[in-house]
Order: sequence, then structure tokens, then C-alpha cells
Amino acid sequence: MTTEAGSDLKLAAATATGDFEPEQKRYLEGFAAGLQIAKTAKGLSGSLAGSAAGLTGALAAPAPVGPDAAAFKAQDRVLKAGGKLSDPEKFKREQHPFDSYERLKDLAAKNEYPKPPDNFRWRFFGLFYVAPNQNSYMCRLRMPNGILKAAQFAGVADLAERYGGGYAHVTTRANLQIREIEAKNAVNMIEGVQDLGLCSRGSGADNIRNVTGTPTAGIDRQELIDTRPYAREWHFHILNDRSLYGLPRKFNVGFDGAGIIPVLEDTNDIGFQAVQVNDGFGLEPGVWFRLCLGGLTGHHSFAGDTGVLVKPADATKVADAVVRVFIDTGDRTDRTKARLKYVLDKLGVEKFLGLMEEKLGRRLDRAVPGALAPRPAFSRTAHLGIRAQKQDGLHWIGVVVPVGRLTVAQMKGLADIARDLGDGDIRLTVWQNLLISGVPTAKLDEAQAKIEGLGLAIETNAIRAGLVACTGNTGCKFAASDTKRHAEEIARWCETRVPLDTPVNIHLTGCHHSCAQHFVSEIGLLACKVEVGEDADPVEGYHLLIGGGFGPYAVLGRELYRDVKAADTPKTVERVLKTYLAHRQSRQETFIAFARRHEIDALKSMVELEAVE
Repeated sequence: MTTEAGSDLKLAAATATGDFEPEQKRYLEGFAAGLQIAKTAKGLSGSLAGSAAGLTGALAAPAPVGPDAAAFKAQDRVLKAGGKLSDPEKFKREQHPFDSYERLKDLAAKNEYPKPPDNFRWRFFGLFYVAPNQNSYMCRLRMPNGILKAAQFAGVADLAERYGGGYAHVTTRANLQIREIEAKNAVNMIEGVQDLGLCSRGSGADNIRNVTGTPTAGIDRQELIDTRPYAREWHFHILNDRSLYGLPRKFNVGFDGAGIIPVLEDTNDIGFQAVQVNDGFGLEPGVWFRLCLGGLTGHHSFAGDTGVLVKPADATKVADAVVRVFIDTGDRTDRTKARLKYVLDKLGVEKFLGLMEEKLGRRLDRAVPGALAPRPAFSRTAHLGIRAQKQDGLHWIGVVVPVGRLTVAQMKGLADIARDLGDGDIRLTVWQNLLISGVPTAKLDEAQAKIEGLGLAIETNAIRAGLVACTGNTGCKFAASDTKRHAEEIARWCETRVPLDTPVNIHLTGCHHSCAQHFVSEIGLLACKVEVGEDADPVEGYHLLIGGGFGPYAVLGRELYRDVKAADTPKTVERVLKTYLAHRQSRQETFIAFARRHEIDALKSMVELEAVE
């Protein structure tokens, strides 16, 4: 039975929250006072006391209101059903991360790092405490469509020099990360990012991550639509609506305008693919977005075509509806099953679309057979080298960024080149490199010379052109191997031994989170620990997958080898590449086509017969 003191405490807590109108507060105060007096009377039955106390408790727990209400209600449904919230859900329930900024400032002033609950919360500000691999923070930014100004790029370099380790990483979400930030510099870093007109808000934890788009948006000769305004609208919609920060898990959105450089939008939770709608099929002819949902290749899933078409002007509204259904229905108990893919698996696509229509208050538009024109083909190498823009006399220059790492000096030099010789934009890609756009023909030679003067290049061999690696265990506690170092070792070993004449993507990822998208790479390497003997510690190594692809070639890679020691990986990749060159049907047969033409056992037999130097 609830005690008299307990009733008073519940009432006090309810009144302190400010959730009741003044008249309601006065009523409750009088009711509780009368109840306490009545309970001392001899004629008051125990059942009445229990009922009244229960009523007081019910009145003291009103339904959640405000921008966090949907998330709280979703958590409440779990608890009411007897479920147990995951730890991150408990952390968010105890205190919304955005309400903890003063504590972050206090820890920074003391040069102290956070305990686990606040380590999670700080990620809402874009700060990741990455111990034990580095006893420091990493700061992840966000920039819509992966595009920023030269001055902003130079400003990020200044921040990396002043507060970080003197370098930055270009990520596989067309973004930047700064590492080795001491606790005392945490607030300086995120506020310094905001001073540049950029931000890091919501770039980690259970939030909508950096919004990707076609890197050549607005300058691409073959694009169907410029994705920049739509990525920008969604970006600011997220930043200015706190109710979109109550997700069960991280969430990715990508816009592909059908440009020549692929965006990997089919690996996102939402993929918007630009398509041309033909006349005569019941829809307004012109460019629409095809809605794809549920990409999560680390869990063996591409974003599937829902059959829904979205007018570009409605993209933000439709994305908002997807996210709000996800907030209502996502798993709050099991982090491994908390992504959108698992909601779609549970509900089915049609029921999920029906819930979206309830949020939108209208029916979604559906494609019919024959309504869509074929999409333009992408290029595997257009992110590198000099390419003509749709604007006469202008070009973009794709700069090779080895495994995505840039020094401060290189960043400042690239910013100068973009400002002085280009249109002032730096365009990041999901291939861990960048473009300098708007370079006139007369300035191409000068720009190339200055890029090379920074120790960078605009052209590279077929192995390095598709080489991608996540952070690895030098800076990520989940990673089992030093992926960036091993990627460089593979490239150095193979580029002088394998006369590869066509691009082959090689992606190294440190853990099952698959930040480097190993499943969609022609050769994918997933880090692991390899046992080498009972008395020896396990060594770094990889499982090797083969034949992955994306877009029109979307399929998950198949495992060819398990537990390859990192020291043996360069020679193993060498054998795989030489097997392809020796057994392909013609020079026109791609690595993907070759790998898919053979069963795994047959591929393994061919590879094991191939000699290495």
C-alpha cells in the first residue's frame, strides 16, 4: 500500500514538474490534504484509502508532453509490457543529452573525461571518448551533401592543429573527423566548429547522421537533379526539431541525383534515388525521387525499393514521416536489432508505408510498370582526376586522399587552391576523398602542380583508386585490426606486382559495424583476431569476402577466406587479383562479373594455385 508520505512525495514531484495548470495544482493539493485527514478518521475503510492513494499516484504521472514525448511513450510501452530498456535508452530517459551541456563544460574545465552514461550523451554533441585506443575525444562534424567552403575547410584545419592531433579524416559519409582532442579542449572544439558555420550536433549516438548527396551536385553533366537543396533542407530540419533526436538507433539518409559519382544511397536507412518519370502513367512527368528503405549492409541488407515515388519538394516531409514511425516502432531493448531494417522485417513494408501515410495525412504516390526511364550509369573512377563540368570551361579535380587522412598543412593548402583557382567549394565523397570544383581550363595545370606540391595526387593506380579503410584500432575500440596501416601495406605490395588494368574496390573495416562497407566491395576485408597457438596472443587479421557490389550491381560479398593473418593479407589479395587477371573471359569482364561467375570453392581452388612473388 502507498504510504501517506509517499502520496505527498508523488504530489510534490508532479507539482514541481509544472505539467499541471494552476487550477489543477490547487485541486490536487486540496485533494491530498483531505485524503490525509480522512485517513485518520475511524470510519475510513482500507479499500477507500488504497483507491484514493492509487488515484493520487495516477494523477502524479501524466502522459509525456513536449518534443521528447514520442520517445518517452515508446519507452513506456516497453516497460508496461515488462521489457527492459537498453542502457543507452536508460541514459536518455534519465537526462536528455542536450540538457547535459553544463556538465560537459564542467568536465572540460577540470580536464576530465566522462563516465559511460555521459560518454554516450556527449555523442549528441559530436564528441566521442575513444579510450582505451586513444585517451582523447574524436569530434565528428556534419555538413549537408558533404560540401563546405574553402574558408571552413581551412578553419577545421586550424581547429585540428590547435585542439586535435594535427590531422583529419575524410569519412565514408562524406564528412570530417578530428582526433586526439584532450578533455580540456572538448568545448573549445565543438564551439569552434560552430564559429565556422558548421556543426557537430547529432553526428553520433542514436541520431540522424550526416546527410550525403551527389558530390558533383549542380555541376554534373548527367545528373537528373541537384541534390544540394534537398540535403540542406533535411539537414536544417533535423537540427531545428528536437523531437527527431529520440530515435532507437542511428539513422542514415542519402540523396543520389543520378550523377556520375555513386553515393551508396542503397546502404542507407533512407535512400532517395532521382528518377525520370515518363509521361502518360498517371503521374506528373519529370524528376522524382524513388524511396528506398532499410539499408544496413553490415546486417546483410540493402535499402529496398518500396515502389513509392516522392516529389523532390516533399522529400523532407516523407523522410520526417519515416523517422517518426521509426521512433514509435523501433526496438528499445536490443541494440543489435534496433535499426530501421528490423522494423521493416517485423511490420512488413506495406504496413510501414501505411503508418507513414497516417503521419503524412495523405496517400503516397506509387510507381507503375514502364513509368520510369533508365537511370544514367555511374563511373567507378570519376571521383579522381580532371572532369569537365556542365558549365563550359570549368572542371572539377578529384584529389586522392590515401585512406582518408589529411594533415593540417595539406588541408590548408587545398583550401587555398579551392579559393584561388576554383569556385571556393570543397566537395567530400563517400570514397574518402575530395573534389575541388569550378577550376577554369587555364588554371588546371597550376592547380594540379599545387596539389602535387602538397604530397597529394589527382590520379592513381587501379588498386588505390578504390581503396577504403575505416579508422581501425588506433582510434576505435570496436576495431580488431589497424585497418588504415594494413590498407597501405596491401596497396604498396600489390601495386608493383599486379598489372591491374581496371578498378577493383578493396575495403577494410575494423568490426561488424562495417563503417567501410566491406560487404559491397569487390574485395572486402573484415578485421578479426587470429589464433596462432595456445601460448601466444591472437594476432590481427581479416576475413576476406569477394564479389560485393552496389547500385545496379548490388549484392553482398561472399566469404572466401577466414582468419587470414594481417601479415599474410597483402599476398592473399595479390593472389586473388592475379587469379582474376588470369581467368577472366576478356578484358571487358569486370571483377564483380568474374567473381559471381564462379562458386566459392572453385574460386578458392584457382586462388590457391596462383603463385605470388
